[in-house]
Amino acid sequence: MKQVNVGICGLGTVGSGTFNVLTRNLAQIQSRAGCAIHIQQVGARRDNPACDLSSTQVTRDIFDVVNNPDIDIVVELIGGTTVAKDIVLKAIENGKHVVTANKALIAEFGNEIFAKAKAKGVVVAYEAAVAGGIPIIKAMREGLAGNKIQWLAGIINGTGNFILTEMGDKKRSFDDVLKEAQQKGYAEADPTFDVEGIDAAHKLVILASLAFAMPLQYDNVFTEGISKVETKDIEVADKLGYRIKHIGIARLIGDAVELRVHPTLIPKKRLIANVNGVMNAVLVSGDAVGPTLYYGPGAGAEPTASSVIADIVDIVRHIHTGASSFIPALGFEDVADKPIISINDIETSYYLRLVVDDKPGVLSQLTTALSDVSIGLEAIHQEEPEDGELCAEIVLLTDKTVESNLLKALSKIESLGCVQGDVKKIRVETLG
Repeated sequence: MKQVNVGICGLGTVGSGTFNVLTRNLAQIQSRAGCAIHIQQVGARRDNPACDLSSTQVTRDIFDVVNNPDIDIVVELIGGTTVAKDIVLKAIENGKHVVTANKALIAEFGNEIFAKAKAKGVVVAYEAAVAGGIPIIKAMREGLAGNKIQWLAGIINGTGNFILTEMGDKKRSFDDVLKEAQQKGYAEADPTFDVEGIDAAHKLVILASLAFAMPLQYDNVFTEGISKVETKDIEVADKLGYRIKHIGIARLIGDAVELRVHPTLIPKKRLIANVNGVMNAVLVSGDAVGPTLYYGPGAGAEPTASSVIADIVDIVRHIHTGASSFIPALGFEDVADKPIISINDIETSYYLRLVVDDKPGVLSQLTTALSDVSIGLEAIHQEEPEDGELCAEIVLLTDKTVESNLLKALSKIESLGCVQGDVKKIRVETLG
């Protein structure tokens, strides 16, 4: 049986998971690949006690792996976009296939990387870059190949979903849950990528390119995090029949595309509204199949390793059969730029929460400010003021409108003498 040699760069959470699963399930994996697979070398700054490296060649210089002439597939699992980019480009230059779990690298530099890989006749596979153990890349690129994708929406950051779930279930504050997420290893010491939506934006860009045959356009994603969502918002949304989730949405409108990540009210009856904890889910709507939901663990050593190894198996099959062509990185032979719709021009409904003076005529002033820009109301909810309080809290659910109109109305509302402070705004989507 022919042997394909693999080199692993990085032995952290995903790297160790990949090493262990590949070692543990080697016989089954080789049977599926139709070829012997050997971990030829591991590049890591330090050993990981979770891995038995006694029979594996280890180097402290990761570039030894990339430059090793015996290695056929380089698995990049160090993260970041500096050294990781150099590793991937050098591997391609050396004629090696690449597997990566690096969503930031693909989202920000994928266009360059894929072009160079195509020119060298090698594969860059990245299933693990989006939604961890969920095989969403293959589902979209291959399983849904017969469909024109109309839209997709996903809970694609487990940290943010864990925080919002805990805030809702246990009435805890954002700061309190964030500390727990850091203690459990769900969030980094600097949680910005997770809680401000950057991680989700990286993943959304990849999914959108697969859906709409367009180059990766990370710089054009509208991104809003969850740090301003309050427990009060989650409680009120629940009373109104909604849950708040941090959602990435990509939608084809004519020849243009919406690309946005933000907190979103979703009706409780939707399956995706009931995805809790650190789990991920991606909802994809195709013209032939309709809406399909993909659910599972979005991170973790072995779930992510599952996707990494699936890519290794695909490439091994490619090498073993001597195939002269392979599936394009983004699923299409030809991709073309598409205009990205400004957030100001996107149409959706809105949840507005504001504190006002508790006196007659206030609601009339609010509805007038909205109707002046042709915004109707679907629901009005008022929290009863506590005894002695001279203010009231009002929540408005609007009909659909473009964001620019809503901003005009909010400017007028916030200037009213009866309104105290800023208006809380969260977008509402039915996703159905």
